[in-house]
Amino acid sequence: MRKPTFDPGLTQKFTGVLRRSINKDGSFNVRRRGGSWRHLHPYLMLLNMNWTEFFLVVIGAYFTINLLFGACYFALGPSALQGVDGGSEVRRFWNTFFFSAHTLTTVGYGNVAPASLGANILSTIEALVGLLGIALGTGILFGRFSRPSARIAFSERMLVTPYEDQTSTQFRILNLRPNVLMEIRAHIILMTVEGPPGALTRKYQELKLERDGIYFLALAWTVVHPIDQDSPLFGKTSEDLERLQAEFVIMIKAYDDTFAQSVHARYSYRYDEITWQARFNPAFEFDTEGNMVLNVDRVSSHAMIAGTQPS
Repeated sequence: MRKPTFDPGLTQKFTGVLRRSINKDGSFNVRRRGGSWRHLHPYLMLLNMNWTEFFLVVIGAYFTINLLFGACYFALGPSALQGVDGGSEVRRFWNTFFFSAHTLTTVGYGNVAPASLGANILSTIEALVGLLGIALGTGILFGRFSRPSARIAFSERMLVTPYEDQTSTQFRILNLRPNVLMEIRAHIILMTVEGPPGALTRKYQELKLERDGIYFLALAWTVVHPIDQDSPLFGKTSEDLERLQAEFVIMIKAYDDTFAQSVHARYSYRYDEITWQARFNPAFEFDTEGNMVLNVDRVSSHAMIAGTQPS
């Protein structure tokens, strides 16, 4: 039986236009189409969007609901609400809009009140919508704050540098948050495009690491892949990696001691994001009292090895 080829889930097909598999923010470079509205999950969508988009959605929903209810109060006529100044239609509309905001949030200043049966029914419905909406919004906001996630900084460049009596690829990571990450594990998958012209396919190979895990990520961790004779990078040059459209897919898994849950981070380096013959500069130092000080802004700091030129 033929041994199955290794595919981490990113397909071996190659269409001729190659884009990176994993974006810098850790998301997969995959576009979805053909779904229906039944496949949408508003809760997941609100959890996963960035904070700017989240607050824009919340503010937009708040004003839209008040505009709709305000328009309904306005349509009931001037006598539907007592205390509404009917000096002009525009002013009356804005008063109904603000009455809607008072009702939706259950503030109820008392200067405006429903005076007709229709207005009372409408305000009752709006009060219920407001209670449910505030409860739902609070739950989503809490979910966004309480969801465990990793904020791991990756060095901007992957380095090819001497290692013991051979060569290695290296990149560096550190935890941007003050929480404790334990049992950190790293995996590197090398993706290349190979095959005869017209029949190119993606090929994946998992790279063996000098050390695939550490117990604590208290400082910076330099992840090293020794380029020995068993490495698919053995004898390769920067031109070879460019020809192969090489991309290094990085996956980090850790245990968050604060939330007692596992967290994940993803990243990738392409062939043009590799610096040859360079070393990372130290990212931590000791102060006068003997304490270790981690310089977070030095995660990418590196220097060329004397007598070499960057490739």
